[in-house]
Amino acid sequence: MEPKKTEKADLTNKSWLFFNIGLVITLLIVVMAFEYASEDDSDAKNLAKNQNIVEEILEVPPTEQPPPPPPKIQQPQIIEVPDEEEIKEEIKVEFDVEVTENTKVEEIVIAPVEEKEDVDQIFLVVEETATPKGGMGAFYKYVGDKMKYPAQARRMGIEGKVFVEFVINRDGSITDVKAIKGIGAGCDEEAVRVVQSAPPWNPGKQRGKPVRQRYVVPITFKLG
Repeated sequence: MEPKKTEKADLTNKSWLFFNIGLVITLLIVVMAFEYASEDDSDAKNLAKNQNIVEEILEVPPTEQPPPPPPKIQQPQIIEVPDEEEIKEEIKVEFDVEVTENTKVEEIVIAPVEEKEDVDQIFLVVEETATPKGGMGAFYKYVGDKMKYPAQARRMGIEGKVFVEFVINRDGSITDVKAIKGIGAGCDEEAVRVVQSAPPWNPGKQRGKPVRQRYVVPITFKLG
């Protein structure tokens, strides 16, 4: 008699269920394995970070070097110098002439040397300056009386001052007359002519002695 199989006793009908359950369990194991590996990796990374932080903390700060000591100044040594010994030397003077009590010694007189004065020297500034006889007013009155206004300067209407330079000799006479700054039109020549014909002056003096002196006067030309 053949045994009869029921549908409940047939295990082949539930094989697909067991297969799916095993597959799910396998997937869960794989997933858990990956999660565990990632956790280990994160722990390693955290550990590495912690080690870097510890290394930074453990870095030794740079030490400050003390400044070098100041150089030693050597004190100067004072060396005592012995006192100079006085050197006594006998000076012997030999005379060609024998000197006795009856020997007469002639007195030597040195005469002062007189400085030779240059009589031709011309001074610009002296202790006592030269002056016209009667004063400057009398000199300009003489110039005004003797001066003739040049016709050319009158026609051209020229006016101004002519500066005349001259030398007053030791006797008061006037020489070396010339116009050093003029206005032209015959005025310069007229001013020189008038000064050349002027009477002698009182000469200038240096150390109380008359000397030659250079002098400059302005002669004014003005149309009246």
